[in-house]
This record gives sequence, structure tokens and C-alpha cells, in this order.
Amino acid sequence: MPSGTLLYAQSGGVTAVINATASGVIAEARTRRIKVLAARNGILGALREELVDTGRETAASIRGLAHTPGGAFGSCRYKLKSLDVDRSKYERLLDVLRAHDVRWFLYNGGNDSADTALKVSQLAAEFDYPLTCIGVPKTIDNDLAVTDCCPGFGSAAKYTAVSVREAALDVAAMADTSTRVFVYEAMGRHAGWLAAAAGLAGEGTDDAPHLILFPERAYDEADFLARVRKVVDRVGYCVVVASEGIRDAGGRFVADAGGGTDAFGHAQLGGVASYLAGRVKDELGLKVHWTLPDYLQRSARHIASKTDVDQAIAVGRAAVKFALAGHNATMPVIRRTSDSPYRWKIEAAPLEKVANHEKKMPAGFLRRDGYGITAAARRYLEPLIKGEAYPPYRAGLPAYVSLKHVAVKKKLPAWTG
Repeated sequence: MPSGTLLYAQSGGVTAVINATASGVIAEARTRRIKVLAARNGILGALREELVDTGRETAASIRGLAHTPGGAFGSCRYKLKSLDVDRSKYERLLDVLRAHDVRWFLYNGGNDSADTALKVSQLAAEFDYPLTCIGVPKTIDNDLAVTDCCPGFGSAAKYTAVSVREAALDVAAMADTSTRVFVYEAMGRHAGWLAAAAGLAGEGTDDAPHLILFPERAYDEADFLARVRKVVDRVGYCVVVASEGIRDAGGRFVADAGGGTDAFGHAQLGGVASYLAGRVKDELGLKVHWTLPDYLQRSARHIASKTDVDQAIAVGRAAVKFALAGHNATMPVIRRTSDSPYRWKIEAAPLEKVANHEKKMPAGFLRRDGYGITAAARRYLEPLIKGEAYPPYRAGLPAYVSLKHVAVKKKLPAWTG
């Protein structure tokens, strides 16, 4: 067996299945007798040398990660800049890796995490340190390039479609004397994949959601309000799904929260549903309810897609295999080989083709009027939400696992960055 240690870390917003990927990573490494350390709170844990020994966890706990949401080892929103700007941080990271004989680094996250893994691989090569870096895909936004879909998206998409269908039945029941318009806000800063998944909730022309607003199409308020009025007149009520990242014709976010940004430099969004509800109430005089599912849509492991869980585990196992085979600066990605029956496989893709690239909704997935999805989008989305993978229950609640998090003794001076 190869000698050395594998370091695994989670990054960015967590998903219902990121721990399933962790389970796949650790289980695969154990079969190969590879020691696995995990960084607490992503890359920050690596910089702070806050590492835990996953070997101290039971096999049952590692299996249990596959049905536990959240991020078992903690995550972070902390972006390392270029090698020149943040060189001291990258060198500190390399010092920590050397100190613990880390020969394989697996970073589980989205676009920015892929970029970090790529830069770490470049620095290690510069210092002639034998390190294999693998980016492991994760994001409910489904916007990573190359891969057909992203682990985490399928379960969030299933939650979205189910929630919209159930809420629509509630609205339909009350519309005669109460709520006439319901607005559901879905995550998605630049890409409307999650909002599109809501389209699976209905099949007929008058089925909810009646209107979907995508970041890929400019928001036209007059046209939107006119369409809401027409739907209410025809159906009796209107269910709207809006991506948080919709913009007006000038490119300004409709839900720009004061122009703030997060640690990755992304616009702080949230509030588009309340904005739209206010406009409907003020301009059309209709009673409106709105909802912002926020963390609920990405943490709902109780209704996860089995397809998504299977793929999350598979990319974790493949990441270990690719790492041990020396496939440096790569990412295990999902390639669809058939729509019906749905089939897929895992392939290796260069990180440089993933990092800093963004996959938006294809034009052919958006209905001609811009307010719904096409049959092509439905063919793409439907397999991703299929299958149930319920967690075990105890006393009426999901029985999720908690890890011991046995810390590894530090070998370096404290990081003061």
C-alpha cells in the first residue's frame, strides 16, 4: 500500500449529501488502509492545523454519515486569492501538509474550492512536494462546468419540487377567500437550475408553478404583473417560483441586499420573494403569501433523492481512487450516458476546466416565453430527483450521527494569519 496520509475538507454551503461524499471518501480509503485526516471548518482548519483523526470513528458512524445532513467536519466561506497575493497562506498550508505527511488532498466544494485545489497543486509542484490534489464536486446550485450534475443538487431539487407541489395544493384550497398568489424563493445566484426544478411539480398548463423567474432572463416587472393577473383570472390563483438571482434589464439584482458581499465576493442575496409579493399586493391588490426556504432546501436529508445520494458516495470513492492513482489536479465528474433508462458514470476532469467556470441553464431548457421549463429540461431534471433514501428514524425523528472529532496533535506554531 502507498505510504502517506489523506486530508479531506469540506467547503462552502453544505448540502443534504455532502456527508455522503465524506462517507465514500473515508470508506474507500479504509479499504486501502490509508489514514484519513479531516480539516475542521474547511481550508481554515488546514491553515490552523485543526485536524481530526477519522480513524477514531467507528465504521457505523462513517456509514451513518451517508444519511446525515450538514457538514460533519465543519465548512467555511474563506477564499484564498492568487498564489502571489496569498502566497504566505499557501506556504503555511504546505507546511501543515508536510508536517502530517499528507500526500493526497481532497477538497469537497464548488467552484472556489476547485480553484483552491488547483492552486495548491501548483504550489506543491513548485516546491517539489509529492502531493496529489483532487477537487470533489458539491453544490445545490448545479453550476459546475463539465459535470452533468452536481451532488447536492438532486436532493435540493426534489425538496423544491415537492414543496411547491404541496404548497400549491394549500393555496388552491384557500384561494376563493384568502391567498391568491404564492411566491417561493429558490437559491441560485447566476444560474436557475433550482428554480427550474420547481417546474417538475406540475405537468399541465394550469398546474403550479404557473410562473418561474430565472437569472438567465431579465426581469420585466410590467410583464410579470400582467401574467400574474392573467393566471389568477384563469386559474383562480397563481404560484410563482423566483430564483434569488433574478436581475432587471440593467443587470441589477432585484434582491440586492444593500450591495453587500460574502467571503467569496459573491453578492449577498435573499428577499426577492418578499419584494415580488409586495409588488403584487401594491399593484394588483391581491392577497399574497411568500416563503424563503433558505437553509431548508439544502439541508432536507429526510427527503433526499436516492440518485443524488448514490452519486455523492460515488464521487467520494472515485476521488480516493483518482488520488491514489496519481491523477493530480482533477475532479471526479458525472457523465450521463442515457436519459431513459437513466445511466451515468464517473470520469476524471482537469480542475482547470472546472475552476472559475459557471454552467448556466441552456437556452433550450427555458420555455419560449421565459416563464417555465421545456420538455428537454424535464428530461434532464426528472432522473436527478428519483428514488427515496430515507434516513433511519428514532422516536419520530431522523437518527443522525455525531462524530467524536478526536483532534490530531499540532506540530507547528499557531497560525496568526
